[in-house]
Amino acid sequence: MSYQDFLKYQTQTSPHPLGVDVERASGSYIYDTNGRSYLDMVAGISACTLGHSHPKITTAIKQQVDSYMHVMVYGEFAQGPAVELCKFLAKQLPSNLNTTYLVNSGTEAVEGSLKLARRYTGRSEIIAANNSYHGNTMGSLSLMSPHERKSPFLPLIPGVKHITFNCEWCLQQITSKTAAVILETIQGGAGFIEPFDDYLKKVKERCNAVGALLILDEIQPGIGRTGKLFGFENYSVVPDILVTGKGLGGGLPIGAFTSSHAIMKSLSNNPKLGHITTFGGNPVIAAAGLATLKEVVKSELMPLALEKEVFIKKKLQHQNILEIRGKGLMLAIMTDSNETTNKVIKYCFDHGVLLFWLLFEPKAIRLTPPLTITVAELDKACDIILEAFNNT
Repeated sequence: MSYQDFLKYQTQTSPHPLGVDVERASGSYIYDTNGRSYLDMVAGISACTLGHSHPKITTAIKQQVDSYMHVMVYGEFAQGPAVELCKFLAKQLPSNLNTTYLVNSGTEAVEGSLKLARRYTGRSEIIAANNSYHGNTMGSLSLMSPHERKSPFLPLIPGVKHITFNCEWCLQQITSKTAAVILETIQGGAGFIEPFDDYLKKVKERCNAVGALLILDEIQPGIGRTGKLFGFENYSVVPDILVTGKGLGGGLPIGAFTSSHAIMKSLSNNPKLGHITTFGGNPVIAAAGLATLKEVVKSELMPLALEKEVFIKKKLQHQNILEIRGKGLMLAIMTDSNETTNKVIKYCFDHGVLLFWLLFEPKAIRLTPPLTITVAELDKACDIILEAFNNT
């Protein structure tokens, strides 16, 4: 394979892709076909929770491949890895989050959660946050507020309203017409913005008061990245529907939405098969997910994520770093300008450290390494990041 073949035959999503011609990846490093190594501070956009080629994940995948792969569409056959993954999830979650629907991606999990909320409540209005990001399928795209990203694809689904994240006054827009409020526990594309002043708790109280459901999107904050298995555990709130993906698969494609039996059963009638998927709950992917989840829960990776956050924030002191937002290993370096951000990311790329941008905040630099990254590796990355700032 050549890089030119990549450009010619595989559809591109940006005019200037980074263009690493990947040969292999291991631990915290990606290696290209020219023998260069890249210290991965992105983790596949928060997806490679345990780094690359983690032995517990690869062993689980190989064992499952040797037993069986796809055998039947979702929900018809009992497939051990999928059942065990859902069971293990239920044991880690509050009692109302006890049954999980496995799908193929985070955006499909969002779609399923929206359908579930509308079906269960009998209402149609959905409320999302300005500058939210929940995926790019038509329903998920409808939740997005920046018009320039939506306008080429109009019309989208109707009945979506937007509020400002962390705005308590805006909660009055949640009414008896609202089926659900969907929020990222920590806003990702907007710049890793955390909720404050019990905001999520107040949203849940308002939802309870008017009979709406609270959906929390944990596709990025989930699976240990914030020092807890799920980000909502940091903010004294429990959603009615939990959405996850990315890091749950340990590098393989997965999504899931979790709720109570009482809510979930509404997808089984009027109509039957209220949400269906061919490959959701795929046994190989579920085996990878279960291995990932068990390692995160049973290891010290979650408390260590908080220690690594402290190390990063202490190390990355520079006049052009305005702040470092986020929690655990879901961090965004905020710079003084778009130009600085671009120069730092480019310099680090040229010097073997992989960083990336955020969707709606051009002054932010994504810092979401694998939870397994060592302090020595973080120290190396931070040295090169500081070197980049000194050369901008």
